[in-house]
Amino acid sequence: MSQIVTKTVAEILMKQGHIEEAYQIFKTLSEKDPSDMEIKAKLKELTEKLKPPSPDQSILTTEERIRALEKWLVNIRERKRG
Repeated sequence: MSQIVTKTVAEILMKQGHIEEAYQIFKTLSEKDPSDMEIKAKLKELTEKLKPPSPDQSILTTEERIRALEKWLVNIRERKRG
């Protein structure tokens, strides 16, 4: 990992949608300080985001998929604005 390993960098990556990179930083930080509960909470949150959808969630109608993708698009546009 060639970047700076701090909570701040990991949180910025999370906000930018770089979940895997943020996870790796929090994992490294957790290994350095296993007693940090904030880092543990972030790791748990990111682990949930990285999990593939359960089989029940993957059975969506076309309309449900479109609505989900539209929500993603709104979130992406909001993140770009700032």
